Amino acid sequence: MPADTNKNADQDVVIIGAGAAGIAAGRRLQAIRPDLSILLLEAGDRLGGRAWTVGLPGGGDVGLDLGCGWLHGARTNAWTEIASEVGLTVDRSPAPWNGGRRLQRDAEDVHDAQEAIGAYFERLESHEGKDTDLAAKLEPGNRWNGQIRAIGTYITGAELERSSIVDYNRYDPGPGPDWRVREGYGALLSLFGRPVPARLGIEVRRIDHRHAGYIGIATDRGVLRARAVLLTVSTNVLAAGSIAFDPPLPDKTEAAARLPLGLADKLFLSLADPEVLPADTHMLGSASRGATGTYQLRPFGASVVEAYFAGDLAHDLERAGAEAALSFAADELAAQFGTDIRKQLSVVAMSAWAATPQIGGSYSYAEPGASDRRGVLAEPHDERIFFAGEACSRSRYSTAHGAYESGVVAADRIARSLPRDR
Repeated sequence: MPADTNKNADQDVVIIGAGAAGIAAGRRLQAIRPDLSILLLEAGDRLGGRAWTVGLPGGGDVGLDLGCGWLHGARTNAWTEIASEVGLTVDRSPAPWNGGRRLQRDAEDVHDAQEAIGAYFERLESHEGKDTDLAAKLEPGNRWNGQIRAIGTYITGAELERSSIVDYNRYDPGPGPDWRVREGYGALLSLFGRPVPARLGIEVRRIDHRHAGYIGIATDRGVLRARAVLLTVSTNVLAAGSIAFDPPLPDKTEAAARLPLGLADKLFLSLADPEVLPADTHMLGSASRGATGTYQLRPFGASVVEAYFAGDLAHDLERAGAEAALSFAADELAAQFGTDIRKQLSVVAMSAWAATPQIGGSYSYAEPGASDRRGVLAEPHDERIFFAGEACSRSRYSTAHGAYESGVVAADRIARSLPRDR
């Protein structure tokens, strides 16, 4: 039923979670329903959620993205145009997988690996019948299975055995190349979100929807009342029951549990002498095993290395800490550039998304048989409690623009549900 007008509500709309979906919904509601009061609640101390930019050591205009960093499907990605609107720089250099610079390897090995990887993904895309996991399409004994496992883990944030083929085949980030925001994707979201009234450091603990005229939102700072609530928190937060519903919403928590967050962590290393490594060049740590890092050497020509770890390896390194991650990365870089490279490296920053309590991971994947749960999660409850976020997107899950689009869809539905005659 449509949300009732209630003069006792503190806000018309409360949005929980200040990531891409929450910010997009807030900005959309401001544009189409300026009569509504909106409040964004965020448990963390910043806007952006899983988009988080930190600065270069010593300053400069290059941002280091500890979360999402690529404008996937950039020509139709809403954040591309928004970046220009807020005065940031979209770098159109091709991504490594779109023809960007890669570290040279043996030409025959490169050809053989590409053939094996291409054949694996063709097998995924031609799959018919009952859903199964991504590992089911590996060829036993294939020399390149380690590299295939590494790539699959970067895609989902989890090992192949856990991830759905059907969900993988539904993924479609949109046409166009993958670009970057020079100042940082996280900086972009933070700038775009500033006009939305927000309270940071507020933990929401319970959503009380027993009353016809309002929804109670219990936080660690007291209780708010709203006419409509939009939850954009991660699936791990929902599945853990960190925010309770009264009465319970088991379809939401069960859907979230089947769409868990994989893990992808980043480690930024400073280079004492930048000239020891080529600029803006991609390198895979190992071509023979799944537990390996992928490295962007000197992104934008900066004196840093961006190391990217996913799946079980990311969990292990996150638990072990930045120095252990540095040691792992240094071993892989030394195998390519020699042992002297170790002396060049020091830690700038490292993400720890699994240990971030208000998030708990990086981006969602579907367990085998669970891809349709994305639609279950996205469906509003009683036209008063709404849901958005990358996990709610059928085809653009795991991306900031998928989250953006889901936030806009939810905002439009909220706008229709709230009458104007207050």
